[in-house]
Amino acid sequence: MKRTSFSLIQASILLLGLHLAGCNQSGGDGADGQDKIVVGVSMLSMQNEFIVNVADEIEKKADEMGVELITVDAERSPLKQIEQVESFIAQDVDVIIMNPCEVEASSPAVTKALAAKVPIINVNSATSSSPTAFVGSDDVESGRIAMEYIAKRLGGKGNVIMIHGYMGQAAQLQREQGAREVLKKYPGLKLIAHQSGEWDRAKAMSLTENWIQSYGSNIQAVFAHNDEMGMGAVKALSDAGMKDKVVVVSVDAIPDALQAVQKGTLDATVFQNAEQQGSKAIETAIKIVKGQPYDAQTLVPFQLVTKENVAQYMK
Repeated sequence: MKRTSFSLIQASILLLGLHLAGCNQSGGDGADGQDKIVVGVSMLSMQNEFIVNVADEIEKKADEMGVELITVDAERSPLKQIEQVESFIAQDVDVIIMNPCEVEASSPAVTKALAAKVPIINVNSATSSSPTAFVGSDDVESGRIAMEYIAKRLGGKGNVIMIHGYMGQAAQLQREQGAREVLKKYPGLKLIAHQSGEWDRAKAMSLTENWIQSYGSNIQAVFAHNDEMGMGAVKALSDAGMKDKVVVVSVDAIPDALQAVQKGTLDATVFQNAEQQGSKAIETAIKIVKGQPYDAQTLVPFQLVTKENVAQYMK
């Protein structure tokens, strides 16, 4: 009899423990007893300055709004990004924000999240699978703005080289599309070389050095898909004593690029608003979780930055 009573007490304690553990794991209770919204965030690469700026804004806004973040770095690997999203699903997060590595290869992450009924927001970059919402900018527009500036500076005639981002990523595909749309308008502009610099300053510098060897003074302009690569091109051209004769334009308006525009070493950059992309992504995530109306697509405009207006973009 005593033995049976002891077993019942043990079972009761075990059930109570499991119940309490379950309560403690329900999305992280706040001090007011309300469940905290938990957001899983997978970023393309925390080695990329612009992406870090977006992640910082997500974190800043999440802190303001009392949201718990689990932020991870996909390290440019779509496979790793899919695994991270699977992990978020297993952790029962309320919503996922993903900065996709690639248009096609990161798409299964979106499909898996939606199949598990976890809302997913793409920030800054797109996938072929449609997420719950998209927050970013129209990268085709940035390519158009950059190439129109080159066309204007060259009077519609000259040889251009283009340095791509990672091939297959949305920004690379769309910036190329925008640039080529403008090139078609100006038959006197010739794209004489183009290759991926993988968003990397050193790789873009090396590429530009090779092109200088091949084409020399026949290069009149460079369009780099981001500022890191634009700065690499500027360094190679400066070292070769050619920068004064070549127009260089890039995208993002990171601090280095803004300083270079102010000095006149980089001719122009196209401002992409990391602050608005990051903050609007987390605001959209919270609206979705709370069942409030939200925009399925939020596009933040790009803006051309030259020496004339660079001061207003510098902090």
